[in-house]
Amino acid sequence: MVINPTITEVMEEENGCKLALFIPKDLEYFSGHFNGSPILAGVVQLDWAIKFAKEYLPFDSFIFDRVEVLKFQVIIQPEDNVILELIKVSEKKFKFSYISNKGKHAFGRVILK
Repeated sequence: MVINPTITEVMEEENGCKLALFIPKDLEYFSGHFNGSPILAGVVQLDWAIKFAKEYLPFDSFIFDRVEVLKFQVIIQPEDNVILELIKVSEKKFKFSYISNKGKHAFGRVILK
């Protein structure tokens, strides 16, 4: 069962990083979402942003509180290559965006406790 994208590259930046992600077609989240035209659900994109921020950004404490300014603009499909940009804004906040040659897929801010 595949539940995560393949990280093909990690690019460190001053206040964060960019992760090059390959979205495999056998990803568990495509099952039933939707038959014939699978798309990556927004809740999965948010989950990955939080998971990878916890792993790649330097926070003293990482306890999720809430999400602000969450937008989904362009769907992500099987076998897409996307960049997940994670930027630490403060000790209690980071922002994320998914971008590819199709445009900006999603973005938001996550607030920590």
